[in-house]
Amino acid sequence: MLELITVRNFKVLKDTELILSNLTVVAGINNMGKSSLIQILLLIRQSFEQNTLTKDGLLLNGRLVSIGNGRDALSADAENEVFSVSLHWENNEQLHLEFACKKKSNLQPLKRIDPEQINPANILFAPRFQYLAAQRTDSRDIFPVSDYDISTLHSLGNNGEYTAHFIAEHGSEPLENTALQHEKAKEETLLANIDAWMSEISSGVKVTANIIPEVNQASLLYKFSTPCGHTENFRPVNVGFGLTHILPVVTAVLASKPGDLVIIENPEAHLHPAGQSAIATLICLAAQSGVQIIIETHSDHFLNSIRVKVRQRSISPENLSLSYFSRDADSREHAIEVTQPFIDADGRLDEWPRGFLDEWDNNLKKLVDF
Repeated sequence: MLELITVRNFKVLKDTELILSNLTVVAGINNMGKSSLIQILLLIRQSFEQNTLTKDGLLLNGRLVSIGNGRDALSADAENEVFSVSLHWENNEQLHLEFACKKKSNLQPLKRIDPEQINPANILFAPRFQYLAAQRTDSRDIFPVSDYDISTLHSLGNNGEYTAHFIAEHGSEPLENTALQHEKAKEETLLANIDAWMSEISSGVKVTANIIPEVNQASLLYKFSTPCGHTENFRPVNVGFGLTHILPVVTAVLASKPGDLVIIENPEAHLHPAGQSAIATLICLAAQSGVQIIIETHSDHFLNSIRVKVRQRSISPENLSLSYFSRDADSREHAIEVTQPFIDADGRLDEWPRGFLDEWDNNLKKLVDF
């Protein structure tokens, strides 16, 4: 597990240290550097995949993320044209990387690496890795396929675009992580559990995914349980947008196993609060089982659901890291600060930074004053 990351001179992360755990939840108002934290991890990962990390340097545009050139990567107030990342794993292994900023290039030359050899077994470099961006696949009739992504990379694609293909190929296989078995799933397969967890979001939903070999595409259909059986199949464009938007998240978490790294931006998007709570439950169970999950969220429902799961002993406090990104409005530097509240066994935080998903509490106080 990745336990600590220190970033210097990368975008708004001028001197940022973050403690991570099985489940790391990152929050903050817009434009506070949450995405920058995720981006630096993705940049390291994609540079490792392309064999540039230990030889040529950091590849700023690639399979996982594209941020432009060196001018876009370097902090605005950097005192020198070098940015660095230090990673610490639970096995006491460390990796320190320094890159010289080449402002007009999308490849940032490696200046220093310690140690010189990267352990490919360490999480972030291990084969099973999943990243889902905030802008996930939209509702459509057919979806792309990629044997390389779903089999070699074990990936649904950055936008979840290969989810239908993944389900079609692997849905009938046994659920690898039995800790995620839903009590109402009719079988112990991946697809049966996708149906059960998706039904927490939209009651009685059943997912069908097929390969269309003639056009090398995949199809996705939904039907719903009724007292007499089930409805006819519906195309994604004819059901709520939230179903297709959340399906990659549910699938990615259910397909994960202990030792995997899963990074998800805004898993709560387009979901009713009850659906957000269900997703938080699934993510907590996966994290408690040993999957490392990093979440960026703007949802107080999501955060409070996690607090409830801590109280219900679904996830232990030591397996949870909360981070709030903020910036001093009076500071001359375009840099952020990170506050990491501790959560106790009853789901209470030892401090609640102003702006940390507290808008409902603020509005409630105003309503009470009425």
